Amino acid sequence: MTEADDLRLRVADLERENERLRASETPGRKRGRTRTGIAVVLIAVGLLLAPVAALGTWARLQLVDTDQFVSTFAPLAQDPEVQAFVADEVTTAITAEIDVPQLIGELFDGVRGLDLPPRADAALGLLEGPAAQGVQTLIGNVVDQVVASPTFAEMWESSLRMTHERAVAIIQGDPQAALQLAEDGTLSLQLDVVAARVKAELADRGIAIADLIPEIDREIPILQADALVLVRTVYTTAVAAGYWLPWVVLILLVAGVAIARRPVHALAWTAALFAVVFALFAAGIGIGQAFFIGAVSPAVMPEAAAAALFAQLTVLLRSTAVALAVLGALIAVGSWLAGSTRTARTLRGATRQGANAVRAAGERRGLSTGRFGEFVERWRSAILTVVAVGAALLIFANRPPTLGGVVGVVIGAAVLLLIVELVRRPEPSAVAGTADDEG
Repeated sequence: MTEADDLRLRVADLERENERLRASETPGRKRGRTRTGIAVVLIAVGLLLAPVAALGTWARLQLVDTDQFVSTFAPLAQDPEVQAFVADEVTTAITAEIDVPQLIGELFDGVRGLDLPPRADAALGLLEGPAAQGVQTLIGNVVDQVVASPTFAEMWESSLRMTHERAVAIIQGDPQAALQLAEDGTLSLQLDVVAARVKAELADRGIAIADLIPEIDREIPILQADALVLVRTVYTTAVAAGYWLPWVVLILLVAGVAIARRPVHALAWTAALFAVVFALFAAGIGIGQAFFIGAVSPAVMPEAAAAALFAQLTVLLRSTAVALAVLGALIAVGSWLAGSTRTARTLRGATRQGANAVRAAGERRGLSTGRFGEFVERWRSAILTVVAVGAALLIFANRPPTLGGVVGVVIGAAVLLLIVELVRRPEPSAVAGTADDEG
């Protein structure tokens, strides 16, 4: 027999073996693989969309909620680096409009015109330069004091609020807004709004002609820009995505875990990957800060001011990422404890033994949950499910989630689970069986 014949025989044997394996593959295995594949796809898509959902929620809050927008940017008025940047810009703007050396020079020239003695005239020449420098220093000091005062912080906050409210009113098409944005990008001034304010002002001053002012139905086009239509489109998209996308992510992850052949195992891995995704997201914010500072400063503002601006802008986003990373880690740990590993079973057994000991001690002292405990035992699985689902919904409904909120909800859920374990009243045979199993 040649090598070619031997090779053909081996190939034929392998083909027969493949046919045998394909024939032995049951429909149940195929369905199991299909379920696993669908679960993996759902979980993967949910994990990929999770950071986008967090970013969308953050953007929606900044775009829609004026109070949140103000609370984000108002503290910048009290940041020393930002104050220094604003003070320098104001001082530069003032000195650019007022030529202090020229102004002082004209003043000293007027004094010289008074026919002063030679020594006095020479002294004026020595004082002219320091006087100009002193005036410039005085302007800078006053600007620094104004920018560092509470008045500037109040003005900053009121300006932020007014600007945001007006911008949102224009984009949303608020009928009470003086400026209206049409579908073609035309920004128009509504004269009826202005006329109504004029009428109210005249009436407050007691001028009778105010009653003669009729309602005006007219608008004046101010400008037309296609970019305004794009702004409205981006605003609408961000608002919708920021509201719905987190729920889409939650549905995808829950569906993926529910479809998986081993849901508890799938939940542990999903939660762990969820924690990793948001830990990387939080780290990415730090990397983005370096790029932002490099792109903005020093052409626009100093590096320290740019760093303060980025830190304040992303403080809510960063805290949300950290909170979700912690949430994923806690769920992963909880899922592992509910798993089938020897360590997890040992810990659960110790917990059950402790709860059984507490219940037994209470009953020896006449403390028993009675029928209520039997009811809790009968519906224990449903109660645990409701607690877990309720905790998840509470975290996702309270957006953006915070680290304190996540830890608080998890601790509350753990306390409820412990109470259920202590209150339930299992059958004596089940308690004895548990003790025997652990022994």
